[in-house]
Amino acid sequence: MSNPNLFAGKTCIVFDAYGTLFDVNAAVNRHAEAIGSEAEAFSALWRNKQLEYSWVLGLIGRYTSFWSLTEQALDFALAKYPSIDCALRAPLLDAYRDLDAYAEVPQVLARLREAGLRTAIFSNGNQTMLDRAVASAGLGERLDAVLSVDDVQTYKTSPRAYQFVLDRLGVASAEVVFCSSNRWDIAGASAFGFTPVWVNRTGLPDEYPDLPPATVVKDLGGLL
Repeated sequence: MSNPNLFAGKTCIVFDAYGTLFDVNAAVNRHAEAIGSEAEAFSALWRNKQLEYSWVLGLIGRYTSFWSLTEQALDFALAKYPSIDCALRAPLLDAYRDLDAYAEVPQVLARLREAGLRTAIFSNGNQTMLDRAVASAGLGERLDAVLSVDDVQTYKTSPRAYQFVLDRLGVASAEVVFCSSNRWDIAGASAFGFTPVWVNRTGLPDEYPDLPPATVVKDLGGLL
């Protein structure tokens, strides 16, 4: 391992799913020709609304499954871009159920387990979504646990959500390296006491300066 200090005293590494292990743009990319020139903006809006809905529900103390939010966000994006054929709704949702994992993910998970670390997913996605995504990407044998906020009925960045990881894995926060491509998720993990790694795939500027990551990597290969 090229990051011995990062993993000193750690027993497990926990990954966000969407945007971290799985490419959230893959569903739109599969239908990009049918969508046309607005595909990139359409995909970004779908993702942004999906997250916005989770934050709003969390703040007002309500909960709806992440799959429902995914559907609602897609409906908003289709309404925003009326030139895109609404008949693509079902194929896009089917594609979202089977998102592509990033190319480096299988090898990185295998190497981390070989190094003696437990590997887990912790995601806003509900269990049915996660189980299908993991199965379709062939990652099941490389993960020790697949955890969903659905079991606690609240979204990240609620401390109650992150506490669920400790309760299910039977570890202390100081034992956990937490990886996410979402800077807001890194801020939440930092505040909770995890050792957070920001997977900054698109070279975004930093934010939340009072809640920094322990390190930043371009992709998950930077963990090795």
